[in-house]
This record gives sequence, C-alpha cells and structure tokens, in this order.
Amino acid sequence: MSVMNDSDKLALAREMFQAWDVMDWARVVDLFAEDGVLHSVMQEPLVGKEAVAGRIALLASKCERITLKIESLGVIDGRVFVQRVDDFHFDGTHGVVPVVGILSMADGLVTEWLEYYDRPTLLKGMGLVSDFE
Repeated sequence: MSVMNDSDKLALAREMFQAWDVMDWARVVDLFAEDGVLHSVMQEPLVGKEAVAGRIALLASKCERITLKIESLGVIDGRVFVQRVDDFHFDGTHGVVPVVGILSMADGLVTEWLEYYDRPTLLKGMGLVSDFE
C-alpha cells in the first residue's frame, strides 16, 4: 500500500472533479477503489466499483453539462474536504446545488466519497419530483 501525502490527495481530488467537469464517466469510475464507496448521506451508500458505475451511468444518460465550482478545498485529518456548487443541465433542466464532500483515499484511488447537500434542491434542479432509480 502506497502512502498518499496531502498534495497527492488534493491532486487526486482535482483529477476527480475535472473528470466530472468534462463528463469523462469512465475516468470517474476508474478513480474509485474496487471496494470504494459513494455515499450521498441521505441515501443508502453505493459500495463497490460496479455499484458506483451503475449510478454514474444513470446520471450520465441524462446529464448534458456539469461544472463543479470549487469554493474551498483542503485536507483535514487525512481526508479531503471540498465545498463546491454543482451547476448542471440534466434532461433539459438547469440546476445549481451547494455541496460539501469528504473524500478518503488510499493507493491513488478514492475509497470513500461522502456527499452532503439538500436532496429536494438537487431533485428540483434535475426536474424530478422524486428520487430516480
């Protein structure tokens, strides 16, 4: 297991955010560890690269544009914290959602990504009245 210093972690986080901005969904999935977790905390966590890939594919099928506007980024107690605003077009609807994310990393991959945001604001921005499956 290779040790990641704070600079390595920030670089990996920036690489992940850039992959989202250019909608390189394969790269987003590749940056997760095999047993990585993507957890929007108001939902059940997605565990494993296959589960993450399934959710990303669902989002990608209707995402027309997305920009993760980073407002602050830093490492606290070994984890990357990001405050950002996601600005996107999803299935013909424009949305803007403030988000706080916390990423844990090891061996150059994301092992856990926690997301905190207001779910109704996200759904409204996506033009949805309830969660998508």
